[in-house]
Amino acid sequence: MQIETITTHPYNDQNPGTSGLRKKVKVFQQPGYLENFIQSIFDSLDDFAGKKLVLGGDGRYFNRTAIQIIIKMAAANGFGELIIGQGGLLSTPAASHLIRKNKAFGGLILSASHNPGGPDEDFGIKYNADNGGPAPAKYTQAFFQRSQSIDNYRIATMADVDLDSIGTQQIGDIKITIVDPVSDYAELMQSIFDFPLLKQSISSGYISLCFDAMHAITGPYAQRILEDMLSAQPGSVINAEPLEDFGGHHPDPNLAHAQELAEKMFSPAAPTFGAASDGDGDRNMIMGDHFFVTPSDSLAIMAANAHLIPTYAKGLSGVARSMPTSQAVDRVAAKYGIPCYETPTGWKFFGNLLDAGKITICGEESFGTGSNHVREKDGVWAVLFWLNLIARRRQPVADIVHEHWQKFGRDIYSRHDYETVASDIANDIIEHLRSLLPTLAGRSFGEYVVKYADEFSYQDPIDDSITENQGVRIGFENGSRIVFRLSGTGTVGATLRIYLERFEVNPDRHDQDAQVALADLIDLAEQLCEVKKRTGRTGPTVIT
Repeated sequence: MQIETITTHPYNDQNPGTSGLRKKVKVFQQPGYLENFIQSIFDSLDDFAGKKLVLGGDGRYFNRTAIQIIIKMAAANGFGELIIGQGGLLSTPAASHLIRKNKAFGGLILSASHNPGGPDEDFGIKYNADNGGPAPAKYTQAFFQRSQSIDNYRIATMADVDLDSIGTQQIGDIKITIVDPVSDYAELMQSIFDFPLLKQSISSGYISLCFDAMHAITGPYAQRILEDMLSAQPGSVINAEPLEDFGGHHPDPNLAHAQELAEKMFSPAAPTFGAASDGDGDRNMIMGDHFFVTPSDSLAIMAANAHLIPTYAKGLSGVARSMPTSQAVDRVAAKYGIPCYETPTGWKFFGNLLDAGKITICGEESFGTGSNHVREKDGVWAVLFWLNLIARRRQPVADIVHEHWQKFGRDIYSRHDYETVASDIANDIIEHLRSLLPTLAGRSFGEYVVKYADEFSYQDPIDDSITENQGVRIGFENGSRIVFRLSGTGTVGATLRIYLERFEVNPDRHDQDAQVALADLIDLAEQLCEVKKRTGRTGPTVIT
């Protein structure tokens, strides 16, 4: 096997965001672009010679091509073994599990998560460390710095690897192992949940279900686990085949994009339980018969009921949420006397807490929940958690949620996304909000009196690292909040996210429509940030 050193030149836009480097496919197809980024990662890592690297992705367009290039570069740079999902496929949580189970040095996950796929759409790559979690900032900063001075990359001259045949082959000094992408993950799920109870509840007809894989990575996982292992009716998993363009749809599990599931769950023929996952399998949407569960409520309900799940029966060491996520889980933690941590958005911030044993369950409002079983959020895990909960409590989804609200109160919550805002306008909005912060404390806006106004920063309790500029927060005396934040997950322009939260104790007002209940806060948010005025838009792109 011959190793070539190829001369290259830097690209100035290879700074990883919240979840790796995401760009349009055509950007990654530029000469040397992919190779530069991969070499920059390898150049920034130490002592991996002869060690294992996990590799796989969500199957979107360019996935197989990129994997072949990475195989040849990993061989040229001295890795000893590659563990690759069959067909180049691995869900993000399954990749995290494989890294941990095989004690791999790390992993490369090829995904742009919930972003669209296809020749003219998005592609992404992120590096996960040996704990199975996304690389901390010190790594991603090093990757970017190296990418700005790179002048060559190393690649092996070798034939493309057969990605479709399970087994092991030795090519020169590197071992290539192609594994079933589902088996190890399914075994892990069996160790966490009460599969006999689930199978009995599903096969008896007590639980009927519909899982929308959105033509993304979780189709094979859901079919194997839900239909084959737990005896759900054939066809319970819809849009199950992973497609390079996700069938032309946006693989984001929310009411706007998972329309087929939403229509089914709000129809006279609705099953007991509905769920969807995203492009790479780390997000989830939970629904009941004519009922939608917000991700913030889902996290809180999981925390409050974790004792009903075999693995968590002895209790939780703590919980964590991202700052913009509603305070519903805080109320659960307070009642049960366990720690609750507020972190910046991005799963890597949960990693230190999980590794240190400070928390057991964590989640984000962006349809992501997970636990200490891996170091990523996990869509299928969340679905199985809810199914196990329904089977144990013998209640429909809506009743479980309503009982939770009666016990803890309801945090009425919504997120308004303004997507593809011109970057200069988006940055001006944030600067405008920053200028207002010193003037807001104590001011009254109708029934809302400002208790605090700041820009969120986070000092990691494990390594003392400080992360700043994580969103503008405006909190009110009555427990309500408005949060403004620029998202780092898009590839064009910027996404301004506005998070709105109002706490309601009165059970008689728990069934209010969220947009109606939050109307005053929605108006106040516009008064403060002027996004409609500055962009000329009439409303958000997506409301969740």
